[in-house]
Parts: sequence; structure tokens; C-alpha cells
Amino acid sequence: MVSFQPAAIFVFNLIMQFDIITLFPKIFDSYLNETILKRAQGKGLVSIKVHNLRDYSADKHKTVDDKPFGGGPGMILKIEPIYRCLQKLTGQDLLKRKKLKKKKELIIAFDPAGKTFDQKTAQKFSKARRIILLAGRYEGFDHRVYKIVDQRISIGDYVLSGGELPALVIAEAVSRLIPGVIGHSAETLREETFSFDDQDYIEYPQYTRPEIFEPFRGARWKVPKVLLSGHHQKIRKWRQSRLKKK
Repeated sequence: MVSFQPAAIFVFNLIMQFDIITLFPKIFDSYLNETILKRAQGKGLVSIKVHNLRDYSADKHKTVDDKPFGGGPGMILKIEPIYRCLQKLTGQDLLKRKKLKKKKELIIAFDPAGKTFDQKTAQKFSKARRIILLAGRYEGFDHRVYKIVDQRISIGDYVLSGGELPALVIAEAVSRLIPGVIGHSAETLREETFSFDDQDYIEYPQYTRPEIFEPFRGARWKVPKVLLSGHHQKIRKWRQSRLKKK
């Protein structure tokens, strides 16, 4: 099991905990130790733990998959190790837990038939205190797994080899919404893509130096004059006019 935890001095300030269950824990080593997720953990705002599903297998071969009943290609992830892992992580009877209406802890399984993940879903998830992410592989889960998870999520209509990348997508998208993680003001978060005034807009165009870029003779790519004006009201009006509805 790979574990990433903030220094003890920050423990009392923890806002969000992520637990990722996977067959390939080393996939996460680099990404979780870089950029925003590293900083979030270092600040004690986020804790991310990665759990190897094979550690919860009952046999000496660490078996976590088997052939599907009824025949068919590929292998299916068994419910038994998943159930044992989730029960240990939550410390609860999973069926009783599922019936609870109000939970600060979410168990999410990645499934092509699940709800499509978007910014509004990220905002809802950011209100939780703990998110357990179940990353599938092969031909997916034994369907009985869905009796013990809270939600099925898809990150898009395409095929991936497993749920590890979706787990990172959710961890980063949700972490960005936790106060203090990205180090910007609430206004900055409000004006990000898909977040502007709680509407589904694509953020306005942005520019930086140089004011004029000449990649080849006769080409002069200029920054819009209004952005150089220093007139904040005009700049805001220009930016609002460039927002694109999704």
C-alpha cells in the first residue's frame, strides 16, 4: 500500500481525504508527488492514500479476478476482495452504511454507464470529507459491487484500460475547489471555466507578454487593446462578452 500523508502538524486542518483502490498503485507515485496535489497534501488540506486491491485477496496467489459466468471474453474483478477492502476502510457494515441518507463519505466506482463527471459534480463532491475511489480493470466489476457503492461515475464516452486516470481526474478537480489548495481567491475560482456565476461557460480568452507576436514576416498577432487599457470595468465587460456557453 502506498500512502501519502501530510506532516503531523497539519492533521487537525485536514479537509478532504481520498482513498484510491487499484491493482496498480505505483501508477500514482509520480503524479501525486507533483504540482497541485503535492502542494495540497503538503499544506495538510488533502490526504491521499493508495491501496493495492491484491492485499485484500484471500488466497496465496493474490487473485482478484475470474472468468465471467455465462462465458465471454476477459476477466471480471471479484466482489470478495473489494468488499473486504471497503469494509476495512470504512469500518462499517457496508449494507447498513449504504442506507444512510446523509454521509460525509462517498464510495465511487468508475463505470461507463455512470453519471458523467462535470464541474457541478466536482463541487458536490468537494462538500464531502472523504472520497473512496474504486478503479476497475479488465472487463469491469462483478455487478454486485454496485450494491455497496454510493455512485457510479464516468469521465467521458470513450474506453480506457482502467480507472486510475479517472481517479486522478476526480482527485484533482475536487481538490482545486478546497479553500487554500490553489492559493487563489474565491473570485478566481468563480471565474474559472465551467464555474463562472455557477453557469456552464468556457472561460474568456487570456493573454500575456509580448503585446505583439510576429512568428513570420507579415504576421502581427496582437493582444486586444482593451486588456492594455487598465480600465477594469471595460476589461470585465469585454471578458463577459467573450464567455462561451457550453
